[in-house]
Amino acid sequence: MADAPARKRPDKLTRRQLSRLGELALAAYNRERRKWHANLGPLRTPQLKALHEDLWDIFDSNDHDGDKVKGGMAIDAFPGLGKTTAVLAFARKLHRRTIQEEGKYTDEGHERWPVCRVGLTSNTGMRDFNRAILEYYGHPGRFTGNTADFGYRALDSVLSAETKLLIVDDLHFLKWRNKNGVEVSNHFKYIANEFPVTLLLVGVGLENRGLFDEGGSYEDAVLAQTGRRTTRLDMDPFLITSEEGRLDWRNTLLAIEERLVLADNRPGMIADDLSDYLFARSTGHIGSLMTLINRGCQRAVRTGAERLDQNLLDQVKNDAASEKAREELTQALAAGRLVSRPTRTSA
Repeated sequence: MADAPARKRPDKLTRRQLSRLGELALAAYNRERRKWHANLGPLRTPQLKALHEDLWDIFDSNDHDGDKVKGGMAIDAFPGLGKTTAVLAFARKLHRRTIQEEGKYTDEGHERWPVCRVGLTSNTGMRDFNRAILEYYGHPGRFTGNTADFGYRALDSVLSAETKLLIVDDLHFLKWRNKNGVEVSNHFKYIANEFPVTLLLVGVGLENRGLFDEGGSYEDAVLAQTGRRTTRLDMDPFLITSEEGRLDWRNTLLAIEERLVLADNRPGMIADDLSDYLFARSTGHIGSLMTLINRGCQRAVRTGAERLDQNLLDQVKNDAASEKAREELTQALAAGRLVSRPTRTSA
């Protein structure tokens, strides 16, 4: 992912040009558009830009001597706000910057892997966590061994590849208050002390699960150690209760509109005609918005509609959370209690 070239955008063809394509050429062109519309992001939304600035601040400030514990980061936000997309975009930038500055190989001749990413499940223990790290590196010793063996091999992999960022995704799947949760939290402390990496934790409801709390029990104290060393970051949905928020929403719609490859795509098709509609359907969540746009484009290409409008999008299903909140927002926008378009419409 880090080294892949930018995806090539298909040429925009008119309806006349489409009609002149043969069956095989049209199928190939539509296949290119399917792939393109399924991968429109990441968009440089204000939320993503702000998060990246915070991540750079914390990561770059950790470039100190090895005897100092590196501060960790935790992105704690609701689903559908683009956490994983934003983190992977940051990881890609970090990878490319590090390779550019320090080269593809370490002084000892190992491949340099600046970033490691692992995901958690609800029953992840220390052994599973260490094995997931080894799996990322393709370590030959990832199949057999005990917890300590996997831990030493994981540290060796991190040191050999000179990894600088360890991303732990889906942290909310971990059951913090059971034995595995305390074990992995202790292991995070061990990583912060012994591994020369910055920890980036990603999850939903981490604060509510006690990651940043200091309670009276042993388990609370263990989790609080992680919280004391971790800076909490979040991502917000789009809000249209202020002019600034409405401008951010419009600029995002304009960026999406510019990327679409549909024969009848035109300026204002999304940012003007569908502003209220898309906000109601997505509830201001970038993940829900991009899902709806992607599915709408797939239908527009497949059916020959070659444009997005309310009639077409009404036939497209979106995620359950957005659909549940849709009616209330639709009524508020229709009654004028909410307005999605800014007073001034400059991008």
